[in-house]
Amino acid sequence: MAVMHYDKDADLRVLKGKKIAIIGFGSQGHAHALNMYESGLDVIVGLKKDSKSKKIAEEAGLSVYEPAEASKKADIIMMLVPDQVQKDVYYSQIRENLEEGNILMFAHGFNIHFHQIIPEPNVDVLMVAPKGPGHLVRRTYEEGNGVPALLAIYQDFSGKGKEMGLAYAKGIGATRAGVLETTFKEETETDLFGEQCVLCGGTSELVRAGFETLVEAGYQPEVAYFECLHELKLIVDLIYESGISGMRYSISDTAEYGDLIVGKKVIGENSRAAMKEALKRIQDGGFARDWILENQAGRPVFNAVRKREAKHQIEQVGKKLRSMMSWIKK
Repeated sequence: MAVMHYDKDADLRVLKGKKIAIIGFGSQGHAHALNMYESGLDVIVGLKKDSKSKKIAEEAGLSVYEPAEASKKADIIMMLVPDQVQKDVYYSQIRENLEEGNILMFAHGFNIHFHQIIPEPNVDVLMVAPKGPGHLVRRTYEEGNGVPALLAIYQDFSGKGKEMGLAYAKGIGATRAGVLETTFKEETETDLFGEQCVLCGGTSELVRAGFETLVEAGYQPEVAYFECLHELKLIVDLIYESGISGMRYSISDTAEYGDLIVGKKVIGENSRAAMKEALKRIQDGGFARDWILENQAGRPVFNAVRKREAKHQIEQVGKKLRSMMSWIKK
Protein backbone atom coordinates (compact mmCIF):
# COMPACT_ATOMS: atom_id res chain seq x y z
CA MET A 1 0.00 0.00 0.00
CA ALA A 2 1.24 3.47 -0.89
CA VAL A 3 2.63 5.52 2.00
CA MET A 4 2.47 9.31 2.03
CA HIS A 5 5.12 11.36 3.80
CA TYR A 6 4.32 14.71 5.39
CA ASP A 7 6.10 17.56 7.19
CA LYS A 8 6.62 15.47 10.31
CA ASP A 9 8.54 12.88 8.28
CA ALA A 10 11.08 15.32 6.87
CA ASP A 11 13.84 17.32 8.56
CA LEU A 12 15.19 20.46 6.88
CA ARG A 13 18.20 20.39 9.19
CA VAL A 14 19.84 17.67 7.07
CA LEU A 15 20.20 20.32 4.34
CA LYS A 16 21.84 22.89 6.59
CA GLY A 17 25.38 23.55 5.47
CA LYS A 18 24.57 22.19 2.01
CA LYS A 19 24.61 24.47 -1.02
CA ILE A 20 21.81 23.75 -3.46
CA ALA A 21 22.15 24.68 -7.14
CA ILE A 22 18.96 24.97 -9.15
CA ILE A 23 19.91 24.62 -12.81
CA GLY A 24 17.29 26.55 -14.74
CA PHE A 25 14.84 29.24 -13.68
CA GLY A 26 11.74 28.47 -15.73
CA SER A 27 8.40 27.15 -14.52
CA GLN A 28 9.74 24.61 -12.01
CA GLY A 29 13.13 26.26 -11.54
CA HIS A 30 11.86 29.57 -10.21
CA ALA A 31 9.44 27.81 -7.86
CA HIS A 32 12.03 25.42 -6.40
CA ALA A 33 14.67 28.14 -6.00
CA LEU A 34 12.39 30.71 -4.36
CA ASN A 35 10.62 28.19 -2.11
CA MET A 36 13.93 26.70 -0.94
CA TYR A 37 15.37 30.17 -0.39
CA GLU A 38 12.36 31.22 1.69
CA SER A 39 12.66 27.95 3.64
CA GLY A 40 16.01 29.26 4.88
CA LEU A 41 18.26 27.09 2.71
CA ASP A 42 21.44 28.04 0.86
CA VAL A 43 20.32 28.26 -2.76
CA ILE A 44 22.06 29.43 -5.92
CA VAL A 45 20.88 29.38 -9.52
CA GLY A 46 22.67 28.09 -12.61
CA LEU A 47 21.86 29.90 -15.87
CA LYS A 48 23.63 30.48 -19.16
CA LYS A 49 25.32 33.85 -19.41
CA ASP A 50 22.73 35.49 -21.68
CA SER A 51 19.64 34.10 -19.92
CA LYS A 52 16.73 36.53 -19.65
CA SER A 53 15.92 35.00 -16.26
CA LYS A 54 19.19 36.11 -14.67
CA LYS A 55 17.93 39.57 -13.74
CA ILE A 56 14.68 38.17 -12.35
CA ALA A 57 16.53 35.67 -10.15
CA GLU A 58 18.98 38.28 -8.88
CA GLU A 59 16.19 40.75 -8.09
CA ALA A 60 14.61 37.99 -5.97
CA GLY A 61 17.82 37.87 -3.90
CA LEU A 62 19.39 34.80 -5.48
CA SER A 63 23.01 34.46 -6.57
CA VAL A 64 23.34 33.40 -10.20
CA TYR A 65 26.25 31.61 -11.86
CA GLU A 66 26.75 29.76 -15.10
CA PRO A 67 25.76 26.08 -14.70
CA ALA A 68 29.35 24.82 -14.56
CA GLU A 69 30.30 27.18 -11.75
CA ALA A 70 27.04 26.65 -9.89
CA SER A 71 27.46 22.87 -9.94
CA LYS A 72 31.06 23.20 -8.80
CA LYS A 73 30.02 25.28 -5.80
CA ALA A 74 27.06 23.05 -4.89
CA ASP A 75 26.55 19.89 -2.88
CA ILE A 76 23.10 19.31 -4.40
CA ILE A 77 22.38 19.94 -8.08
CA MET A 78 18.76 19.97 -9.23
CA MET A 79 18.36 19.72 -13.02
CA LEU A 80 15.39 21.88 -14.03
CA VAL A 81 16.24 22.82 -17.59
CA PRO A 82 13.92 21.30 -20.24
CA ASP A 83 14.21 17.54 -20.86
CA GLN A 84 15.53 18.03 -24.38
CA VAL A 85 18.58 20.06 -23.26
CA GLN A 86 19.42 18.26 -20.01
CA LYS A 87 21.82 15.80 -21.63
CA ASP A 88 23.89 18.55 -23.24
CA VAL A 89 23.94 20.69 -20.10
CA TYR A 90 24.89 17.72 -17.94
CA TYR A 91 27.78 16.46 -20.07
CA SER A 92 29.11 19.89 -21.04
CA GLN A 93 28.83 21.68 -17.69
CA ILE A 94 27.76 19.49 -14.78
CA ARG A 95 29.42 16.10 -14.95
CA GLU A 96 33.05 17.22 -14.61
CA ASN A 97 32.17 19.35 -11.59
CA LEU A 98 30.48 16.62 -9.56
CA GLU A 99 32.32 15.43 -6.48
CA GLU A 100 31.95 12.19 -4.57
CA GLY A 101 28.92 12.34 -2.30
CA ASN A 102 27.15 15.08 -4.25
CA ILE A 103 23.42 14.70 -4.92
CA LEU A 104 22.16 14.92 -8.50
CA MET A 105 18.43 15.59 -8.63
CA PHE A 106 15.65 15.67 -11.20
CA ALA A 107 11.96 16.60 -11.25
CA HIS A 108 11.22 14.16 -14.09
CA GLY A 109 12.89 10.84 -14.81
CA PHE A 110 13.06 11.03 -18.62
CA ASN A 111 16.81 11.46 -19.10
CA ILE A 112 17.81 8.93 -16.44
CA HIS A 113 15.23 6.29 -17.37
CA PHE A 114 15.96 6.49 -21.09
CA HIS A 115 19.73 6.54 -20.49
CA GLN A 116 20.38 9.97 -21.95
CA ILE A 117 22.27 10.76 -18.76
CA ILE A 118 24.41 8.03 -17.20
CA PRO A 119 25.32 9.34 -13.73
CA GLU A 120 28.65 8.72 -12.03
CA PRO A 121 28.46 5.85 -9.50
CA ASN A 122 29.74 7.91 -6.55
CA VAL A 123 26.81 10.34 -6.29
CA ASP A 124 23.24 10.08 -5.09
CA VAL A 125 20.63 10.35 -7.85
CA LEU A 126 17.18 11.40 -6.62
CA MET A 127 13.95 12.75 -7.97
CA VAL A 128 11.44 15.07 -6.34
CA ALA A 129 8.64 15.60 -8.85
CA PRO A 130 5.84 18.02 -7.89
CA LYS A 131 2.51 16.96 -9.38
CA GLY A 132 1.69 20.39 -10.71
CA PRO A 133 3.18 23.20 -12.80
CA GLY A 134 5.78 25.49 -11.28
CA HIS A 135 3.53 28.51 -10.87
CA LEU A 136 1.22 26.35 -8.73
CA VAL A 137 4.17 25.03 -6.68
CA ARG A 138 5.13 28.64 -6.00
CA ARG A 139 1.66 30.01 -5.35
CA THR A 140 0.57 27.28 -2.96
CA TYR A 141 3.83 27.63 -1.03
CA GLU A 142 3.20 31.36 -0.59
CA GLU A 143 -0.30 30.55 0.65
CA GLY A 144 1.11 28.21 3.28
CA ASN A 145 0.14 25.07 1.41
CA GLY A 146 1.87 22.84 -1.13
CA VAL A 147 1.60 20.62 -4.19
CA PRO A 148 1.95 16.83 -3.72
CA ALA A 149 5.14 15.30 -5.08
CA LEU A 150 6.73 11.99 -5.96
CA LEU A 151 10.06 10.87 -4.49
CA ALA A 152 12.31 8.37 -6.25
CA ILE A 153 15.81 7.10 -5.52
CA TYR A 154 17.78 5.84 -8.51
CA GLN A 155 21.19 5.70 -6.85
CA ASP A 156 21.79 5.87 -3.09
CA PHE A 157 25.56 6.17 -2.77
CA SER A 158 25.41 7.90 0.62
CA GLY A 159 22.70 5.71 2.11
CA LYS A 160 20.86 8.91 3.03
CA GLY A 161 18.93 9.41 -0.19
CA LYS A 162 15.46 9.13 1.29
CA GLU A 163 15.99 11.60 4.12
CA MET A 164 17.71 14.08 1.79
CA GLY A 165 14.96 13.75 -0.78
CA LEU A 166 12.24 14.27 1.82
CA ALA A 167 14.07 17.29 3.20
CA TYR A 168 14.26 18.78 -0.30
CA ALA A 169 10.55 18.08 -0.78
CA LYS A 170 9.84 19.88 2.49
CA GLY A 171 11.92 22.83 1.33
CA ILE A 172 9.66 23.39 -1.67
CA GLY A 173 6.48 22.82 0.36
CA ALA A 174 5.57 19.40 -1.03
CA THR A 175 5.41 17.62 2.34
CA ARG A 176 2.60 19.98 3.35
CA ALA A 177 0.46 18.16 0.79
CA GLY A 178 2.10 14.73 0.80
CA VAL A 179 5.01 12.93 -0.86
CA LEU A 180 4.60 9.47 -2.39
CA GLU A 181 7.52 7.11 -3.03
CA THR A 182 7.95 5.74 -6.55
CA THR A 183 10.71 4.82 -9.01
CA PHE A 184 12.23 6.69 -11.94
CA LYS A 185 10.68 4.10 -14.27
CA GLU A 186 7.18 4.39 -12.84
CA GLU A 187 7.22 8.19 -12.70
CA THR A 188 8.54 8.58 -16.23
CA GLU A 189 6.23 6.12 -17.93
CA THR A 190 3.07 7.13 -16.08
CA ASP A 191 3.83 10.84 -16.47
CA LEU A 192 4.27 10.53 -20.24
CA PHE A 193 1.16 8.36 -20.50
CA GLY A 194 -0.96 10.77 -18.47
CA GLU A 195 0.16 13.75 -20.55
CA GLN A 196 -0.41 12.04 -23.88
CA CYS A 197 -3.62 10.11 -23.28
CA VAL A 198 -5.54 12.04 -20.63
CA LEU A 199 -4.31 15.36 -19.29
CA CYS A 200 -3.10 17.03 -22.48
CA GLY A 201 -3.44 14.95 -25.65
CA GLY A 202 -6.65 13.16 -24.73
CA THR A 203 -8.38 16.16 -23.20
CA SER A 204 -7.44 18.71 -25.86
CA GLU A 205 -8.47 16.38 -28.69
CA LEU A 206 -11.75 15.49 -26.96
CA VAL A 207 -12.53 19.20 -26.51
CA ARG A 208 -11.75 20.00 -30.15
CA ALA A 209 -13.75 17.00 -31.41
CA GLY A 210 -16.79 18.05 -29.37
CA PHE A 211 -16.47 21.66 -30.54
CA GLU A 212 -16.16 20.61 -34.19
CA THR A 213 -19.15 18.26 -33.94
CA LEU A 214 -21.42 21.04 -32.67
CA VAL A 215 -20.17 23.68 -35.11
CA GLU A 216 -20.48 21.31 -38.09
CA ALA A 217 -24.07 20.64 -36.97
CA GLY A 218 -24.83 24.35 -37.27
CA TYR A 219 -24.58 25.54 -33.67
CA GLN A 220 -22.90 28.83 -32.77
CA PRO A 221 -19.12 28.46 -32.20
CA GLU A 222 -19.42 30.58 -29.06
CA VAL A 223 -22.02 28.25 -27.55
CA ALA A 224 -19.95 25.22 -28.57
CA TYR A 225 -16.93 26.79 -26.84
CA PHE A 226 -18.84 27.22 -23.58
CA GLU A 227 -20.23 23.69 -23.64
CA CYS A 228 -17.06 21.83 -24.65
CA LEU A 229 -14.21 23.91 -23.20
CA HIS A 230 -15.23 26.61 -20.74
CA GLU A 231 -17.32 24.36 -18.50
CA LEU A 232 -14.61 21.71 -18.43
CA LYS A 233 -12.91 23.53 -15.55
CA LEU A 234 -16.05 23.29 -13.43
CA ILE A 235 -16.22 19.53 -13.92
CA VAL A 236 -12.49 19.02 -13.37
CA ASP A 237 -12.65 21.05 -10.15
CA LEU A 238 -15.44 18.77 -8.88
CA ILE A 239 -13.43 15.66 -9.77
CA TYR A 240 -10.32 17.16 -8.14
CA GLU A 241 -12.21 17.89 -4.93
CA SER A 242 -14.28 14.72 -4.56
CA GLY A 243 -13.46 12.18 -7.28
CA ILE A 244 -15.61 11.03 -10.18
CA SER A 245 -18.39 9.83 -7.89
CA GLY A 246 -18.41 13.17 -6.11
CA MET A 247 -18.67 14.99 -9.42
CA ARG A 248 -21.60 12.79 -10.44
CA TYR A 249 -23.31 13.56 -7.13
CA SER A 250 -22.97 17.30 -7.78
CA ILE A 251 -24.29 17.43 -11.35
CA SER A 252 -27.91 17.00 -12.45
CA ASP A 253 -29.44 13.54 -12.83
CA THR A 254 -29.82 14.25 -16.55
CA ALA A 255 -26.09 15.01 -16.87
CA GLU A 256 -25.18 11.96 -14.80
CA TYR A 257 -27.37 9.67 -16.95
CA GLY A 258 -25.66 11.00 -20.08
CA ASP A 259 -22.28 10.46 -18.42
CA LEU A 260 -23.02 6.87 -17.47
CA ILE A 261 -24.64 5.83 -20.76
CA VAL A 262 -22.80 7.81 -23.44
CA GLY A 263 -19.32 8.25 -21.97
CA LYS A 264 -18.19 4.69 -22.69
CA LYS A 265 -19.44 4.98 -26.27
CA VAL A 266 -17.20 8.00 -26.90
CA ILE A 267 -14.23 6.59 -25.02
CA GLY A 268 -14.74 2.99 -26.09
CA GLU A 269 -12.61 0.02 -27.03
CA ASN A 270 -10.86 1.86 -29.85
CA SER A 271 -9.77 4.59 -27.44
CA ARG A 272 -8.58 2.05 -24.89
CA ALA A 273 -6.64 0.20 -27.58
CA ALA A 274 -5.00 3.48 -28.61
CA MET A 275 -4.06 4.14 -24.99
CA LYS A 276 -2.49 0.70 -24.67
CA GLU A 277 -0.51 1.29 -27.86
CA ALA A 278 0.65 4.69 -26.56
CA LEU A 279 1.75 3.09 -23.30
CA LYS A 280 3.60 0.34 -25.16
CA ARG A 281 5.53 2.96 -27.19
CA ILE A 282 6.45 4.75 -23.98
CA GLN A 283 7.58 1.54 -22.29
CA ASP A 284 9.68 0.28 -25.20
CA GLY A 285 11.35 3.65 -25.73
CA GLY A 286 9.67 4.40 -29.07
CA PHE A 287 8.25 7.74 -27.97
CA ALA A 288 11.53 8.79 -26.33
CA ARG A 289 13.46 7.89 -29.47
CA ASP A 290 11.11 9.92 -31.69
CA TRP A 291 11.24 12.95 -29.36
CA ILE A 292 15.03 12.85 -29.13
CA LEU A 293 15.38 12.58 -32.94
CA GLU A 294 12.80 15.34 -33.44
CA ASN A 295 14.90 17.70 -31.33
CA GLN A 296 18.11 16.69 -33.08
CA ALA A 297 16.47 17.52 -36.42
CA GLY A 298 15.40 21.00 -35.27
CA ARG A 299 11.78 20.11 -34.43
CA PRO A 300 10.28 20.30 -37.96
CA VAL A 301 7.18 18.20 -37.18
CA PHE A 302 6.69 19.66 -33.70
CA ASN A 303 6.82 23.26 -34.97
CA ALA A 304 4.57 22.59 -37.96
CA VAL A 305 1.88 20.83 -35.91
CA ARG A 306 2.05 23.45 -33.14
CA LYS A 307 1.55 26.23 -35.70
CA ARG A 308 -1.36 24.42 -37.35
CA GLU A 309 -3.13 23.66 -34.05
CA ALA A 310 -2.85 27.30 -32.94
CA LYS A 311 -4.98 28.31 -35.94
CA HIS A 312 -7.92 26.05 -34.97
CA GLN A 313 -11.26 27.86 -34.79
CA ILE A 314 -11.66 27.06 -31.11
CA GLU A 315 -8.54 29.14 -30.37
CA GLN A 316 -9.90 32.18 -32.19
CA VAL A 317 -13.34 31.90 -30.59
CA GLY A 318 -11.82 31.32 -27.17
CA LYS A 319 -9.51 34.32 -27.40
CA LYS A 320 -12.47 36.57 -28.21
CA LEU A 321 -14.68 35.19 -25.44
CA ARG A 322 -11.95 35.24 -22.78
CA SER A 323 -11.29 38.90 -23.52
CA MET A 324 -14.90 39.53 -22.42
CA MET A 325 -14.45 37.61 -19.14
CA SER A 326 -13.06 40.10 -16.65
CA TRP A 327 -12.74 37.46 -13.93
CA ILE A 328 -10.17 35.38 -15.82
CA LYS A 329 -6.60 36.25 -14.86
CA LYS A 330 -4.24 36.91 -17.74
